[in-house]
Amino acid sequence: MTDRLQAELAEAKAEVQRLRERVYVGTPTVHKDLSLISLIPKWSGAETGIPLEEFLSVIESTARIGLWEDGDKLQIAALRLTDVARQFYNGCLELHSAGATWQKFKDEFRRRFRDTHTDQYHFMKLHTARQGRNETPRSLLTDVGLCHKKLSAKWMTLRLSASTTKTQTECF
Repeated sequence: MTDRLQAELAEAKAEVQRLRERVYVGTPTVHKDLSLISLIPKWSGAETGIPLEEFLSVIESTARIGLWEDGDKLQIAALRLTDVARQFYNGCLELHSAGATWQKFKDEFRRRFRDTHTDQYHFMKLHTARQGRNETPRSLLTDVGLCHKKLSAKWMTLRLSASTTKTQTECF
C-alpha cells in the first residue's frame, strides 16, 4: 500500500513539474486594462474645453498604465470625441482607413484644432483676467490655467528651438 502511494505521489510530482515547465516556457500573458477608459475625459474640440494636447497626453499616460497598443489608443480616442471633434473625425476618411495610425490621428487633430490666437492675445487675456460678478473661482482658475498652458507650451517650444539652434551654431 505504501509503495502504491509513493508511486502515485511521485507521479503527481512529475505531473506538477511538467505543468510548471509548460507555464514557464509559454509567453507571459499581458492583459490590457480597458477599465481605465473612464479616466479619459470626453473632448469636444471647443475652445472652452481642455486643450487638445492635454487630451492626447491623458490618453498616452493612461495607455502606458493599461498596456494599450497604438490601435487601442486610436479607437479609445475616437470613442471619447464629442460635438465638433466627433464630426471632424467622422468626416476624415484617412482616419477610418486600414492604414490609420495613432500618430496620423494626432497629426490630423493637431492640424485641425491648432490654436489660432496669437501669443499677444493669450498674454493679454492672462494679465487682464478678473473674476466676473457671477463667475465662480473655479471657472476663473480654469480660464487662467488654459491661457497659461497655451503660453507655456509655446514658450517651451521656443526655448527648445533656441537651445537647439545655439547648440548647432556652437558645433560649426
